[in-house]
Amino acid sequence: MPLPKLPSKPATILATQDYPTAGAARPATKTPAAKKVAAPIIEAAIAEVAKPVRNAATKIKQVAALMVAKPAPAPAVVVPAAAPAVVAAPAAKARPAAKGKVTPIKPVKQAEQPHPAKHKAVEVQLKSSASRAADQRGISKLFVLDTNVLMHDPSSLFRFEEHDVYLPMMTLEELDNHKKGMTEVARNARQVSRTLDALISNTDDDAIEHGILLSKLGNKDAKGRLFFQTRLQSADLPAGLPVGKADNQILAVVRSLESEQEGRPVVLVSKDINMRIKARALGLPAEDYFNDHVLEDTDLLYSGIVQLPDDFWNKHGKDMESWQESKNGYSSTFYRVTGPFIPSLLVNQFIYLEPKNGETPFYGQVKQINGKTAVLQTLRDFSHTKNNVWGVTARNREQNFALNLLMNPECDFVTLLGQAGTGKTLLALAAGLAQVLETKLYNEIIVTRVTVPVGEDIGFLPGTEEEKMSPWMGAFDDNLEVLNKSDSDGGEWGRAATQDLIRSRIKIKSLNFMRGRTFVNKFLIIDEAQNLTPKQVKTLVTRAGPGTKILCLGNIAQIDTPYLTEGSSGLTYVVDRFKGWTHSGHVTLARGERSRLADHASEVL
Repeated sequence: MPLPKLPSKPATILATQDYPTAGAARPATKTPAAKKVAAPIIEAAIAEVAKPVRNAATKIKQVAALMVAKPAPAPAVVVPAAAPAVVAAPAAKARPAAKGKVTPIKPVKQAEQPHPAKHKAVEVQLKSSASRAADQRGISKLFVLDTNVLMHDPSSLFRFEEHDVYLPMMTLEELDNHKKGMTEVARNARQVSRTLDALISNTDDDAIEHGILLSKLGNKDAKGRLFFQTRLQSADLPAGLPVGKADNQILAVVRSLESEQEGRPVVLVSKDINMRIKARALGLPAEDYFNDHVLEDTDLLYSGIVQLPDDFWNKHGKDMESWQESKNGYSSTFYRVTGPFIPSLLVNQFIYLEPKNGETPFYGQVKQINGKTAVLQTLRDFSHTKNNVWGVTARNREQNFALNLLMNPECDFVTLLGQAGTGKTLLALAAGLAQVLETKLYNEIIVTRVTVPVGEDIGFLPGTEEEKMSPWMGAFDDNLEVLNKSDSDGGEWGRAATQDLIRSRIKIKSLNFMRGRTFVNKFLIIDEAQNLTPKQVKTLVTRAGPGTKILCLGNIAQIDTPYLTEGSSGLTYVVDRFKGWTHSGHVTLARGERSRLADHASEVL
């Protein structure tokens, strides 16, 4: 049944998204006489609007009665049943009060529900209920650490502020089992063992029993104590749980501590989801280790782009200065502006203003900030064919911003975020080839990609390091094929020679052998960087020598490494830590440009 058609009268009812904001409301300047004249018109309009709504409600009740008597298909009345309630809400609010009395309006439940396309889902609480209650009461907690927390972050012992840390004996046993090998997990286990050895050195047995100060090694933020399991603690777990399993023994320790230390919250901290689920099922408080999260909400991640308000030039153009400079063979215009919007900007952040009245849009980049004064620089238009980079032009605003960063020799570190098909790899390779083979700014392109799991051997495949890495480099081969097709002047022989030249300047390296290296005048591309931990990212970025440019590409929605989330990924870590640095830049690519099929699939699948 279609919705009732509303009459186009003065009291037209708007959709939810069309309501004006509070700031745009016109101040009321009507006189009492004008109110008396307008009241009959408003009441007549409201009565006219409410008539079809009441008729629709009557029809819906009749249809509902028929449905009880004779079942009908489900989609027949689902949409019309909820619609009149939403439409009727504004009419009820617009009814004027009679004789100065305030008439209470019954709330409509359908109208209070958030619009699915405009509102964000409710976020899950990171802390357990016991931990939140302890925070409100100001009581220090006792955190029991699972082994995977220590192997994920060796410094996690010192991240619990004024709270105490408890290590079960089974956690130490598992650390001992994982200490052998060359993997990242084994290195972290050995690091934790060395830290524990330094903490318990020069202490007597009584100190171990009463707790060791975590600030002993100079970590002033850690004000709590470290406790070890020094005696057998037995607790009754449900019958049927395997007693010899390490997870169950740790759960038994948590339950025993709860009974021993009544009144003090004991919380299990684990990166293992199933471990936390088992603890909650047994009535034990458990939570994830979220101190390694750079951001609790990835929507707050720095995007590198900000839209200027429509009145930006009116508020900031009073004492504006402008001049032109030529640098790197390109002339650009600079503006020095002062105003209240400037403190919210960051250095190397991209700004844009696209007026809706047909005026010329403005695209710029923040170069300097001093209080409420900033220097803005206009951008080079890489969407024009004359400014193409190895035959590639920008197809949208974000790609133009990214190419301005990639082609800027003063920008040493660039991070590009974006979903599949936004052009991260293609833009990076095109910029690298143009600056290696044309301008000779760098002498080589080094490409590396995270092989999941990171740190393991790349296998016993025959061949050299590059031949072993070739199965992981299919994305780069596809993009090189696209870049080679753009050169059609030389024919097949010319393309073959160009391809051989390109292959000679591109080196494919494995992440396993990066420690201790120094790259000089290299164009280093790190693909799939979202699968790196913050420590691994630090290892790679610190390989940069003089004249080296490093690019980190990735999509934080596609993380394959265990125990890594969008908030704790190494890519999120470097984006947040490098923002505002003079020689770094970041752009989040928004629009997919691979194909219409890929764009539609990314939206609906």
